[in-house]
Amino acid sequence: MKLTDTPGISPARAKALKESGILSPEDLIHYFPRTYLDRRTILKIRRLKGSGEKVTVMGTVSAVGVSGFGRKKRYEAILQDDTGQLKGVWFKGISYFKKTIKKGEFYAFFGTVRLFGRFLSMAHPEVEQLSSTDAAGQDQQRQQRFTGIIPIYPGNQFFKNTYITSGLLRKWILLILDRIHIPEFLPQELLARFGYPDRQTAFRHIHTPESPAQHQKALERFKFEELLLFELSVVTLKKEVFDKTPGLVMAGTKPFSSRFFNEVLPFKLTAGQIGALGDIKRDIRSGQQMNRLLQGDVGSGKTVVAIGAMLMAIDSGYQAVMMAPTEILAEQHYHSLSEWLNAIGVTIRLLTGNQKKALREDILTDISGGKAHIIVGTHAIIQESIRFHRLGMAIIDEQHRFGVAQRAMLREKGDNPHILVMSATPIPRSLAMTLYSDLDLSIIRDLPPGRKEIVTRVLKESERNKLHRFMTEQLREGGQIYVVYPLIEESEAMDLKNATEGFDQLRVEFPDVQIGLLHGRMPSIEKDQVMQDFKKNRVQILVSTTVIEVGVDVPNASVMVVEHAERFGLSQLHQLRGRIGRGARQSYCMLMTDVKQSKEARSRLGTMEETGDGFRIAEADLKLRGPGDFLGTRQSGLPEFRYADILNDQYLLEIAKNTALELLEADPELKRHESAALRRKFFPYLEEKKKFFRMS
Repeated sequence: MKLTDTPGISPARAKALKESGILSPEDLIHYFPRTYLDRRTILKIRRLKGSGEKVTVMGTVSAVGVSGFGRKKRYEAILQDDTGQLKGVWFKGISYFKKTIKKGEFYAFFGTVRLFGRFLSMAHPEVEQLSSTDAAGQDQQRQQRFTGIIPIYPGNQFFKNTYITSGLLRKWILLILDRIHIPEFLPQELLARFGYPDRQTAFRHIHTPESPAQHQKALERFKFEELLLFELSVVTLKKEVFDKTPGLVMAGTKPFSSRFFNEVLPFKLTAGQIGALGDIKRDIRSGQQMNRLLQGDVGSGKTVVAIGAMLMAIDSGYQAVMMAPTEILAEQHYHSLSEWLNAIGVTIRLLTGNQKKALREDILTDISGGKAHIIVGTHAIIQESIRFHRLGMAIIDEQHRFGVAQRAMLREKGDNPHILVMSATPIPRSLAMTLYSDLDLSIIRDLPPGRKEIVTRVLKESERNKLHRFMTEQLREGGQIYVVYPLIEESEAMDLKNATEGFDQLRVEFPDVQIGLLHGRMPSIEKDQVMQDFKKNRVQILVSTTVIEVGVDVPNASVMVVEHAERFGLSQLHQLRGRIGRGARQSYCMLMTDVKQSKEARSRLGTMEETGDGFRIAEADLKLRGPGDFLGTRQSGLPEFRYADILNDQYLLEIAKNTALELLEADPELKRHESAALRRKFFPYLEEKKKFFRMS
């Protein structure tokens, strides 16, 4: 069956549907309503208040006509019942409504009623023509259909120059549902257990629900089926691939580990760090490849855990690699690791994309010959033909910047090296269950003892003098300050102060203070020099773009000023704030903002003032932006769900996970008769997942 086999879908309309991703009748029945109108109560016009209520009214159109010019041109129709009049107004689709709404015919309007002067009006109401007998209630079947729960579909604006209304979509979908058979693939036992309708019935309950409860159950069924397929693939992939991948067994004599934790580390480990190191130790002794996510808030001490993991590998005669998303973060890791480990004889080399040929060849020789114990770098580590002597441990920092493809490439660099991925961006459990479904999870929830809560304040531009007085006080007391801007250079498109301009202004404002400038376009050697000067307090104010968002560690820096804070996301603001509060000083985060703020921006900044808990901030950010924007990139590996919402459907995700485990435990290959349809549906889905993980 083709789209054009459906009465009313002309070739032009079929083309418009295809341009919007609707290629077949099956696609059209999957085009779910965006909302529903409950028309079971019809009001008389005299009862309307015009205060923004959504209502249905029925009556005869007593007058029609086109009014206004240009953008104000509109089609108007006066609807009249035995109690009063109401005006329907349409600014779009005028030619369509001129043909559709006729004087003297009987109609129902549904929409939002507002009072303009002394007249009640509806802008762009939903319209349905009725027979004259509806007014007297004689056409009961049509009256009942019209006054039920009516689905509203994304219509006209999605179909460019072809006028396709919600009513047309509803009509076509019902015609298709009458003509096609929709096979079931969920076992009958699951349908009975959860009270779900079969698939054919579920589609009808989505498109023609008789009650909100009926619609809700049908929608839950569609969410459950896609979550079940996903969880079945997770369990199967872990059993077939991850859990069966042999790992390098590491149980060395611990010369480096013992010296680091007993002689070098100046503080005691937190309970979270001890727990994470215990997880890693069990993994590397299990005989299977470790694939673990280490998640913790900014400043929770993930780097120390990563050092412990790398030293476990080195103690057993292997090399370790640490991969960071940016050169500046890789350089920071290199310097930090060198400070920690050079004293105990660990050789660390930094590999980036902008090194001179002679230096690069020297580094590559150390890597292939085994002289380099730890290699720190960016994605250049996996993109180029680098030969490791004996790679046993791979650490990926800021995992959400990379994704599963890069992890797969790292595996190929050694004989199934153990992989530990880290994220300083706290990820809500519901998101972690889907995004990192192939990984075991360790979480560091506690912070090192003695850490003081960072005081966060939102300041307006009118309070800049107050900010500068505060900065002067902090500098006088020996503190250091970050000032972060969203842009490097002036942009005509956005009226934002930029880092280079801000740098010049601050040099005028603070003439006796050493001020540095840092941004991503600077050569590596210059960036490195600026950061070293800041770490050694030769620079007191560092003006920067968001290149210092993650990883930079200067304990003496106690103030973070974020310019145009309303332009940043919650997680990014939290990451920036995490650059301070790492020493003994009380730290302060000042969020400078324009007077003009959106409701969402006010909510973000308010959350920053209220809490320093990264997990609470992540939940708030996910609610504000949704999963896709929260992660920021397609390569992150987030599965796309058509119906389920991984934030609001966590309970259903848990049910689907438990059901998948139960099904595969009882019938590992879904060979039983009652699972035959599920098997036919699942295995093509699984092959796509394998391709995604580069395992097929």
